[in-house]
Amino acid sequence: MPDAAQIRPLTALRFFAAFWVVLYHYWPKLDVGFTPTIAAKGYLGVEAFFTLSGFILCHVYVRGFGEGRFRYGDFLWNRLARVYPLHLATLVGVGAMAVVATMAGLSVDPNILAWKALPANLLLVHAWGFAPVSGWNHASWSISAEWFAYLTFPAFALAAWRLRARPVSAVLGALALIAVLYPAFQALAGFPLTEATIQWGALRIVPCFAYGCALHALWRSGRVPDRLSGYGAAFLGVATLAAVRFSLPDPVIVMLFGALIFMLASLARAGFEFAGQSVFTYLGEISYSTYMICIPWKILAINAAARLLNIEGEKLPLLIWVLIVAALVPLSAISYHLIERPCREAMKSFAARWKQRRLAFAGAA
Repeated sequence: MPDAAQIRPLTALRFFAAFWVVLYHYWPKLDVGFTPTIAAKGYLGVEAFFTLSGFILCHVYVRGFGEGRFRYGDFLWNRLARVYPLHLATLVGVGAMAVVATMAGLSVDPNILAWKALPANLLLVHAWGFAPVSGWNHASWSISAEWFAYLTFPAFALAAWRLRARPVSAVLGALALIAVLYPAFQALAGFPLTEATIQWGALRIVPCFAYGCALHALWRSGRVPDRLSGYGAAFLGVATLAAVRFSLPDPVIVMLFGALIFMLASLARAGFEFAGQSVFTYLGEISYSTYMICIPWKILAINAAARLLNIEGEKLPLLIWVLIVAALVPLSAISYHLIERPCREAMKSFAARWKQRRLAFAGAA
């Protein structure tokens, strides 16, 4: 059975999910006069990330949890090392840009420098209803939602472990949660759960994360033959694209996307190299940077281009727009290698040294 690093199609899928979100945020700045449904539905890339997160975390940790080898403190520190340094860097970066722009006499959205929202952003609880406005690096609301899922992961892991012998029931239960929660939330809140950010963002991750955990239980059970995965992935890929193209309800697209994740993981286990080439794997590895810098880069690049080209309304020509979007790839690589990866490794090394010192102290005592 492949370890987390060997489910290469899922690593590649992270990149495509990130660029789906990028398309959603950047398309309104393109001077074409229409919005295709693939761009309009780009916010669902977040749901893809949430479902992938549940699947991968169960893949890495659920067996250790069930066998009593899971260490909650180590788990949280590793997850914090994964997300927090880049979150903090982009938050500071957006703040610095806003301060410089204000000093230069440029108009800045007051929500960007929302000091009342800063504590919640720093504590990663700004998707829990504690932030009065959506400020700083808005995209980080989903990282706050992820942090909620990390904190509550033992509950998800317990359910996944206890249902490991009944994975079909686990998947059906997760599908039922999606089918009930989404319309119920919209009826009560007046807007779709898939559009929740700083208000109810923590709830938004729950059905997707649970779905990912359930799909992993089914995948690990081997009850669906891997030989069907190629046909299944092709069918579900087309079905997901068709569902987006014809703007089917969000819960349907979420369900299809989760099933696609399952089939791609089965492809990897069967030994197929679909989307497993090094270039796709690398793009998946830098996808978190892509996601986190997309809003700051959008603010900086599109405003600069509009001023240099004297464009009102910030509707950019196709070539300029493509160049700005394409620049996200090298910028993501720079962010990954200069901030994300070294900071993550530094935090993990610090934890390892601290544990060694603690053990040495205990031995000496």
